[in-house]
Formats: sequence, C-alpha cells, structure tokens
Amino acid sequence: MKVLVLNSGSSSIKFQLIDVERETVMAKGLIERVGFDDAIFSYQAPPKEKIKQRRPILDYQTGIHLIKETLVAPQSGVIRDMSQIEAVGHRIVHGGEDFSDSVIINDDVIRSVEKNIELAPLHNPPNLLGIQAARAELPNVPMVGVFDTAFHQTLPERAFVYALPYSYYEEKRIRRFGFHGTSHQYVAQRAAEFLNQQLKDLRMITLHLGNGCSITAIDRGNSVDTSLGFGTMCGMPMGTRAGDVDPAILLYLQEQEGFSAADVQRLLYKESGMLGISGVSPDMREVEDLAAEGHPRARLALEVFAYAARKYIGAYAAVLGGLDVLVFTAGVGENSPILREMICRDMDFLGISIDSEKNDFKGKLREISAPSARVRTLVVPTNEELMIAKETFRLVSEAG
Repeated sequence: MKVLVLNSGSSSIKFQLIDVERETVMAKGLIERVGFDDAIFSYQAPPKEKIKQRRPILDYQTGIHLIKETLVAPQSGVIRDMSQIEAVGHRIVHGGEDFSDSVIINDDVIRSVEKNIELAPLHNPPNLLGIQAARAELPNVPMVGVFDTAFHQTLPERAFVYALPYSYYEEKRIRRFGFHGTSHQYVAQRAAEFLNQQLKDLRMITLHLGNGCSITAIDRGNSVDTSLGFGTMCGMPMGTRAGDVDPAILLYLQEQEGFSAADVQRLLYKESGMLGISGVSPDMREVEDLAAEGHPRARLALEVFAYAARKYIGAYAAVLGGLDVLVFTAGVGENSPILREMICRDMDFLGISIDSEKNDFKGKLREISAPSARVRTLVVPTNEELMIAKETFRLVSEAG
C-alpha cells in the first residue's frame, strides 16, 4: 500500500509518500509559507533532481494540489496516477480524551478534533485545514488521523490528574495528556523487534530528546507516565523551553516584576532551556562545541540537561518496578554520544551501563549496553511518518 502522509502546520505542509510494505520513502517534501505569494515548495524523489521553487500557495488545498501534480508529473513523479495512492495519513496533535488510538477520519472525528482546538489552539486548526483540503483533493481516498496524544491515553488516573481541585479536570479537562506519542510508540516497537522480544514482556523508558523533549515510561507496551503534561513546556529542559520550574517563580515575576501572561509565556517557551542557560544558542550541537572549548555556561547547560534526564529515568524505573530497556531517540538522543554518556554515567545501581566504544556514533539503530549491563540500552532513530503510514495501513486494511 502506498500512503501519503501529511503534517499540516500553521503555515506549512510536510509530506511523504511511503510504500508501507517495503517501508521506503518514494518522495518527500515541504511547503513553507502557506498563505503567501512567495511560498517555498521543496521536493525530492531520489534519484530524480531535487525541486525547490517559490510560487503563490495561498491555501492548503492549493498546496496539496501541487503535491498531487508533482507526484505524477513525467519529470518528477514516482507514480503513474493518483489511483496508486491508496490512503492518506494525517498527523493530528491533540485528541484530548476522545482518542486512544488512530482512527479513520469521518465527520464525527472532525467535530471531535474541532472540540479539542481549545487544548491545542496553535496546532489543531491547521491540522484540520490539511484534512479538509486533502478530502477535497482526494475525495474517494480513505483518510486516517494519528494523534500525538493517543499513545498516552493508557496513563492511569494517578499519573494524569494534577493535585488541583478535581473540578478543574472534570469541567476544564486540565490533566496530563503527554505528547510525542507517535515517536514513543514507534521506537518502543522497533526496540522490541531489534531485541527479538515481545513488547508485552518489556519494561521500557524511551527518551525523545530533540529541540523538544519528553521521556515516557512504557509498561509492557502501555504508556504509564510521561514528562510532558497539559502543554508542551514541562518536564525536561529543551532548546528554548524551561521544562520543570517552580510556579512560585512565575508568581514572583508577575507580582514583583510586572510580568504579563504574554511575558511569562515568552520566558518559558522562547527564552529558556539551553538558550537561557548557555546564553548563546538553543542548538545542542553548538552548546556541545562551546562546552568542549571551555565555555562554563554551555557546560552547565549540558549538565542540567543530563541531570534532568537522570532524575526522570530514576523516577520512571520506580514507576515501572524495574527496567529492561532504555531507548534514546530524536535529534539529540540519536546524535549526541556525549549526552548519552553523561545521562548513563554511574547508573550501574539501576543496571544501566554503556560501552564507550559502542556509543561513539550518530544516527543509527544500535545497542550501546556494556556486556555486564542488566538493562539493554539502545539508540533507535525515530520515524513518525513511517509510524503514521503503518497505522494508516492497519486501519484501512481492517476496514476492508
């Protein structure tokens, strides 16, 4: 089955055409600045020549129509006609409590996603625009929604309820939702396959460490706790996001420094994390380079990051009642041997120990455990698009 995977952002459309049986990407690309006369269309389908052009793309339907034309064009195309696209998979950020699995999109699903706009006002609206445009351009093709939050709907109540008045959960749906669920689900499955074990037999902690970060405790295939919560700021420090902070600090800044809600949001989401501590960059590669040159605050940023990850590993090992597998993924997790070593250092008491020679690489699926380690530590490159394609294939196949 050939599945077109769409990720519609606030002014962008990422896309991949995936042959699911072969797990290969036939073509991929990105439309930036949707809604403008000078939108940027990028497309590649190796070994064909890459395409990058500026052109008016004033709405999402125009963008998806352009994707269709390019996929079948003689010079750039990879399919003979659109009938070869058998399904479309859409990334949807927030499903609230309505979705604990991927779903075939119908009008009821769209109404539920609309209902959850208040939980993800920046993400769900463009996700919906992408769905509506795709339905208009491909009216007879089944479509599937894959939710970032769905994998975490197995969290027990004790893990997702905040210690606020319970009415805030009942009336306002204020609770821990968790994000990056598609990535955590994918790497957990890949880790089990790599180890030739059943996911239902494993206690696993997955570390999605990128510009955005989250850590998840997975008990025999089910997410039972995760570091991101109601929004996408708490938990680990990130590129520009603060992660866990004492809320009293925010009250102090409001009362003593006159911070508005917008000031607090800018501080927490745009000015903190690796950028805030190092004072130079949110990019972990630059922070690592500066730390190696002796920059004290860059070194401190790395130490704060690794320390936070270690605390979550310890906490989630307790939640799981033990640990079988530790997985690093995403941009930092896959490509930073330094931080993997810092995070795993002196963790022998939990059974975690890595081999420095095995750890000296970037961006591959590999085990880095020391021979004596009780816990298997892996690096597993994430592939959310493939996970969306596989979920789309599963649901469309089940529907007949």
